[in-house]
Amino acid sequence: MKSTTIILSITLALLLSFHGIVLLTNENFLQCLSVHSEDTSISEVIYTQDNPLYSSILDFSKQNLLFRAPKYPKPQVIIKPFHVSQIQTVLKCSQKHGLQIRVRSGGHDSEGLSYTSEVPFVMIDLINLSSINVDAEKKTAWVQAGATLGQLYYRIAKKSKILGFPAGVCPTVGVGGHFSGGGYGYVMRKFGLSADQVVDAHLIDKINGRGFILGGGAASFGIIVAWKVNLVTVPSTVTAFTVTRTLENNATKILDKYQYVADKLPEDLVISATFRAVSLSTTKKKGTITCSFSSLFLGGVDRLLPLMQERFPDLGLTKEDCKEMSWIESAIYLSGLQASEPYKLEALLDRNYSKSFFKEKSDYVRENTWCRET
Repeated sequence: MKSTTIILSITLALLLSFHGIVLLTNENFLQCLSVHSEDTSISEVIYTQDNPLYSSILDFSKQNLLFRAPKYPKPQVIIKPFHVSQIQTVLKCSQKHGLQIRVRSGGHDSEGLSYTSEVPFVMIDLINLSSINVDAEKKTAWVQAGATLGQLYYRIAKKSKILGFPAGVCPTVGVGGHFSGGGYGYVMRKFGLSADQVVDAHLIDKINGRGFILGGGAASFGIIVAWKVNLVTVPSTVTAFTVTRTLENNATKILDKYQYVADKLPEDLVISATFRAVSLSTTKKKGTITCSFSSLFLGGVDRLLPLMQERFPDLGLTKEDCKEMSWIESAIYLSGLQASEPYKLEALLDRNYSKSFFKEKSDYVRENTWCRET
C-alpha cells in the first residue's frame, strides 16, 4: 500500500511538472511572437486553448470527424496567418522554444497529421492564405497553399472555358497537401499528376525563416505558401458516367476484367472502380457488394461508346449512362456535389462539404491479385 502511494505521488508530481513546463513553454513562445513580429496585428491570428474560438477553428477543417474525439492531442496554439511574415515569426519562435509545427491546408490528411502530434506542437492553419491568380493567356496560375481544389477549379472556370487542371475530385482538399503529395485525378493519364504541372513555389525556410522561391515538397524543409502551376487545355465537351453493378450483376467478373484493361485504354479516358458493402434492409438478404465505375472521357459520347464496346464491353455501357458536359461541370458531377443539371459553380467553394468519419490507407497495386486460376 505504501509503495503504491509513493508511485502515485511520483506520477502526480511528474504530471504536474510536465504541465508546468508546457505552460511555461507556451508563455515563452507567445512572448517570443510578440517580441520578434514585425507585424503588430499578429496577436489577432493567435488562438490559445482558452480562447473561445479555439475549438471551432480547430474543428472547422478536420475533414475526418474521427479526430474530433477528446483522446487526440491538440495544438498548444493555433496560428491563422494573413501574411507570410507571420509564418516566419512562428517558425523562428517554435524552433527557439522546442515546439513542433503542424501545417494544415485543407485538413484531409487521413491520419490527422496536419493537426495532431504526440509532442507539444503549434498548428499553422493556412486557410487565410487562399488567393489564386489565374493568367489564362500564359496558361499559368499562382495558388496559395490554403486554397482548396474547388476554389482553384472555380477561378480557372471564371477565366476560361477551355483550361483545366489535373487534380483530385474532392473540392475541399487543400492544394498544399495535394500538390506536395503528387495529386491524382480524372485527367492524370493525359496530363499527369498535379505535381507534374508545378513550375515554381514560394517556400519559407524553417531554419532561417526566410522567404524565397524554390521547388520542394510538403514541410520537411520548410512551409510552401504558394505554388505556380501550368494549366492544361481541355475539350469544350467531355463525357462522364457512373455505372454501378452488384454481385448479382456480375460485379466480380466485371471488376476482374477492369484491372486488365484500365491501364491500356487511351489516355483521354480514366475509369475508377470503387466497391463497398451495402445493406439490403428491404429484402431477406443480409447485403451485397456493389462496384461503381466512374469515368471521365476527354471527348464526346459518340467517340466514347464505340471505344468502350471495343475495349471494355463487359461493363455494358449505354448512351443513357453517359452525360456530356464541360470540364468544370464534370468536376462538380464527379465530386458528388450535384448529380444533375444545372451545375452551380459556387458549389465548389463550400469548404464544409464531405466531412465524415473514416479510416483509410492508400496504396498502389503493382500486380494482379484479384483472381488467379487454380
